[in-house]
Amino acid sequence: MAGLCVLVGMRVVRTHWTANDTEQGRSELWCLGRERAGGPLSRNGVCPLTASISRPSQPEPSRTHGATPVETFPGRHIGPRPADIEVMLDAIGAQSLDVLIDEAVPGAIRSERVLSIGPARHEADVLEELRSKASKNRVLRSYIGLGYHGTVTPPVILRNVLENPGWYTQYTPYQAEIAQGRLEALLNFQTAISDLTGLPLAGASLLDEATAAAEAMAMCFAIAKGKRTRFVVDRACHPQTIAVIETRAEPLDIELTITDPANIEFDESIAGVLLQYPATDGDIVDPSAVIERAHAAGALAVMSADPLALALLTPPGELGADIAVGSTQRFGVPLGYGGPHAAYIATHEQHARKLPGRIIGVSRDTHGDRALRMAIQTREQHIKRERATSNICTAQALLAIIAGMYCVYHGPEGLRRIAERIRFQTGALRSMVEAAGHKVLNAQHFDSLRIRPSGTTVSNVMTAALSVGINLRDFGDGTVGVSLDETVGERDLEDLAKVFGANPVSGEPSPLPEALIRQSGYLTHEVFQAHRSETEMLRYIFELQERDLSLAHSMIPLGSCTMKLNATSEMQPIGWPEFSSIHPFAPAEQASGYTEMFEELERWLCDITGFAAVSLQPNAGAQGEYAGLLTIRAYHRNRGDHDRNVCLIPVSAHGTNPASAVMAGFEVVSVKCDKYGDTDLDDLRAKAEKHAGRVGALMITYPSTHGVFEPRIKEVIEFVHESGGLVYMDGANLNAQVGLTSPGEIGADVCHLNLHKTFCIPHGGGGPGMGPIAVNERLKPFLPTHPVVAPKSAGLTPIGPVSAAPYGSASILPISWVYIAAMGSEGLKKATEVAILNANYMAKRLESHYDIVYTGKTGRVAHEFIVDCRPYAKGGELDAGIVIDDIAKRLIDYGFHGPTMSWPVAGTLMVEPTESEPKAELDRFCDAMIAIRAEIERVRTGDLDAENNPLKNAPHTAACVSSDAWDRPYARAEGAYPAPWLRRRKFWPAVGRVDNPFGDRNLICTCPSVEELAQA
Repeated sequence: MAGLCVLVGMRVVRTHWTANDTEQGRSELWCLGRERAGGPLSRNGVCPLTASISRPSQPEPSRTHGATPVETFPGRHIGPRPADIEVMLDAIGAQSLDVLIDEAVPGAIRSERVLSIGPARHEADVLEELRSKASKNRVLRSYIGLGYHGTVTPPVILRNVLENPGWYTQYTPYQAEIAQGRLEALLNFQTAISDLTGLPLAGASLLDEATAAAEAMAMCFAIAKGKRTRFVVDRACHPQTIAVIETRAEPLDIELTITDPANIEFDESIAGVLLQYPATDGDIVDPSAVIERAHAAGALAVMSADPLALALLTPPGELGADIAVGSTQRFGVPLGYGGPHAAYIATHEQHARKLPGRIIGVSRDTHGDRALRMAIQTREQHIKRERATSNICTAQALLAIIAGMYCVYHGPEGLRRIAERIRFQTGALRSMVEAAGHKVLNAQHFDSLRIRPSGTTVSNVMTAALSVGINLRDFGDGTVGVSLDETVGERDLEDLAKVFGANPVSGEPSPLPEALIRQSGYLTHEVFQAHRSETEMLRYIFELQERDLSLAHSMIPLGSCTMKLNATSEMQPIGWPEFSSIHPFAPAEQASGYTEMFEELERWLCDITGFAAVSLQPNAGAQGEYAGLLTIRAYHRNRGDHDRNVCLIPVSAHGTNPASAVMAGFEVVSVKCDKYGDTDLDDLRAKAEKHAGRVGALMITYPSTHGVFEPRIKEVIEFVHESGGLVYMDGANLNAQVGLTSPGEIGADVCHLNLHKTFCIPHGGGGPGMGPIAVNERLKPFLPTHPVVAPKSAGLTPIGPVSAAPYGSASILPISWVYIAAMGSEGLKKATEVAILNANYMAKRLESHYDIVYTGKTGRVAHEFIVDCRPYAKGGELDAGIVIDDIAKRLIDYGFHGPTMSWPVAGTLMVEPTESEPKAELDRFCDAMIAIRAEIERVRTGDLDAENNPLKNAPHTAACVSSDAWDRPYARAEGAYPAPWLRRRKFWPAVGRVDNPFGDRNLICTCPSVEELAQA
């Protein structure tokens, strides 16, 4: 018997062990898993919960297994066991892990120093320390507003979506057949946004409200096709929105006018106008006249609208707006000190190809059944590079899913009830305040009031509010703001009355102008009507979850995406109220625990990258690229080098790089790679000479997306420095550097860090992400600031903000903090080494069946590698008529997500296993690829029909293989169960192969009615 299990704290420990138990799992019964004399649960070194249970009379087990302590976290995070590592090293012909690293990583870039993070630790100890930091945060009731509000996440959504690895470990739905659940959830989100805004086409989320507004501005200029130069911003917009737009406009030479739009003379130079609805101070103003004047001059109208207010107010589309943006944070997404939160964008269908980000659309599969997928995928920045609409890559998919589920949970009547209650509570507060002699400046309101105190000062009001545990907004002009939300109850109103020296009285809001009272319906689709009981809601959530392949099912070997373990211990803190319930603009002293964590995380990231300073503000990898380039631009301009606007980018760089460079005001010049996949130094020199005096930056990914460490990287960097440029190193592949080398030591000037890749923040179906930037001393003065709360990392001459919140998506930073703290210096290095081992092991197993496109001079790859599938396509040397899509779809039948397809080399698969996948899983994937290669050969030799074969028909659904009709010249079992492990555990795709062109020809991007589906 394995023994009795006892739950102590958050951990299961075992009270008895038999001879059959492995040393890896063995641990005597300690309080909280270890004997901690004098600890909070111990008495005289004995855990009182277990003192009566005798311990077996055997020697204390070894604390290590191989090189990794079993009671510390690295042993859980790293997949291959020590014995497996020996087998793998033998298979690739390396005497040791050290020898492999010497062969794979050029000696010229190897670091001599040891990371100073400290030793690996037990998860419980790390969480205990983080809990201590969290306790220093003060969670008050924040009625600050500014686009951030208290909300209630329905527990069924909190437990079964936000805290569920079946939802948070998915990747962007590039393989639609195994992503039908999250695609439907995102389609629900789009439908809710389209309904609420009154605009027919909505995207699947953007990063935050401020960046969504900046994207809308860029969209206005894209639609104008470069014929206009000005953009008007309503001064009543949130200050962080105005600041982010200013940051975006400056490098693009967009002339901003920030004013009251009612006073603007619209002419042909203006591309668009942005209006806040309701205004940042709570005022509700009819924008129709401004919109009409803008349209008369050929300009577009953008409205940044509160979606909950739209349950009561006339929607932007009905007021004439062309684009609507906003945040869905108050739809059940915790405050989280600023994020992550899903922004939205909606517009008219004729602007579909100008819309930034992702769009989920309805199509059909090979059986003619309804199937969802990402629409118009050729808009992706990886394909269009510098011609992309935006550099947007990471969205906020998980948070959009939560917001969409919130709408499903509440339905139209629920949203309206919440909105009406908030408006009536605000009306009651107004009556109290005015009865006490204070002046309310709002003519109309939804949830916010701007109050000029009488007989007292704003300082006194703010102090009185703090005394009862409430934060208010100080406008800085002798007025104070109060924004109510769905968490407000009777006691809260009574406390607010005390703050203003008022007596609680009843009162109703003044009636809205008739033109601004919503008459149209919303959330009319069946999905928003059908799930009112928790039983129905729970089953719906799990119905969708079962249509999605996630890391809970199998490895997701996407090259350059690093889909690694998102450990449960790392995820726990995001639910702590000390992290999740703080407003991003709360007084700094209320977030001292956050500040302590930020500073420690910044220090660790500096150590890991070899740089001097870190900004945690960018809340996506692509946004980190943009921010890093802005610091380079600011550096040159600070020196008077205004002409240094050329950015050299090798074709091996990460796909978002060119679009980021354009957004930062650079002209992109592509640099070739040689036959080894390395940057072509001759071409680099030629391009630099051609643009002499104008070279501002080089963007390079290291190791490159070709899957190799370039041995001459220092020579490349030194040449760019000699040419007067600075070097931006894309951190997408930092998982191959940590503990072995670093961007700073290699010679780069700035890099961004994909915390959702290297540092374990989950991808969440396509977001959230975090993309902090690390810089050297000369770029440190230019790190971004924020207009409301300046982060401590802001430089002395900073660039403007790139995110709506000072620390981006702050509430997910504890994930990376726990990972780094638990892994320790040696654990992080070991993870890098094993990631490289796993990739080389897989490449070795596959190289006799497929060509590996690039290897280093020693025959080794880095942490990822590229499999060549071009020979099997039509016209290839082993022509079987099999294309890359056929292989990727057939992998679904084997239970795997396909690797990155046709990027960075067309007709190839880029594979990245990461360090957290065990050897057995690596072998299963290799076995699947080898079996598929055999199937290809059978097609090539005619043993399988050229068109009617398992690859062309993949993936095989349960409905397909269990149908009465089977007209295929191979057995049903061959289609559905091509490998023995599938008999034990099979993931069934929800639909057959999706017809993407059909969906683009018949663009439906909201939940369709039966009639619409039939018509299509």
